[in-house]
Amino acid sequence: MNHCVFCKIISGELPAHRVYEDEQVLAFMDISPINHGHVLIIPKIHYSELRSIPLATSIAVWEVVKKVEYAIWQTPDLICDGTNVLQNNGAAAGQEVFHAHFHVIPRREGDGSRFRFRTINSSEQMRNDWAAKIKDQIDAA
Repeated sequence: MNHCVFCKIISGELPAHRVYEDEQVLAFMDISPINHGHVLIIPKIHYSELRSIPLATSIAVWEVVKKVEYAIWQTPDLICDGTNVLQNNGAAAGQEVFHAHFHVIPRREGDGSRFRFRTINSSEQMRNDWAAKIKDQIDAA
């Protein structure tokens, strides 16, 4: 994908501050961090969204997400009180770079950043209906 900024980072066309790399996964510092220590984790093969990543690659990516999240907690100067692990799929969900990726964001009490979603009314019957419909799709897969 010649137009993909993350693919250019993988190939070395663009620089990045790499924190982890193996055959399938790359982790590097976000250039627009929410907090110091904000890391992005990506598969090295271009997949636009989470649902397009093969299961084996998803497992490899998730293992790196966990390694990075643990390392952030262990990094003394970050003074981490919590972390967010964030993954967006599609523009409507806030995805800006259309190469599947996870954010691992160190959080501190009172850091001023919050992820807030509005909630909707949901009856017991509605949740039951949606659960059945989603379960049907899982069973069909």
